Order: sequence, then C-alpha cells, then structure tokens
Amino acid sequence: MIKTGVIGTVIAAICCFTPVLVIGLGVVGLSAWLGWLDYVLLPTLAIFIGITAYGLWRRRQSIACRQSDPEATKETG
Repeated sequence: MIKTGVIGTVIAAICCFTPVLVIGLGVVGLSAWLGWLDYVLLPTLAIFIGITAYGLWRRRQSIACRQSDPEATKETG
C-alpha cells in the first residue's frame, strides 16, 4: 500500500508541477482538456498522499502490535 501511495504521489506531483501533461496533450491534439487538469490532478495528489499516510499508519500499528505481544513473535513447532 505504501508503494502504491508513493508511486501515485510522485506521478501526480510530476504532472502537477511540470509541463508533462501540457506538452503531451498538446502533441496529441487534446489541449482543450488543459483547463480541467487542476480539477483532476490536485484531488488525485491528495488521495495518493492519503493512501501513503494510511499505509504508514498501518505499518506503525502492526509494528507496535508485534512488540507488545511477545507470544505473537515466537515460532511455534
């Protein structure tokens, strides 16, 4: 989940802060869509940042749970 969030955040940030989409959409003849990019990219960036934060929170909870329960870390057999 963390990998998905980080990769999505990086891609959305690159598209927001660089003219990658402006050049790409202009080349393929879809420059009329440029006015709508902010309505899509900024929420997408926020969603992927949220996914990353949730993944980090779950990982921290998992580590804390394993440290507080010594029986869960013992191997059985």
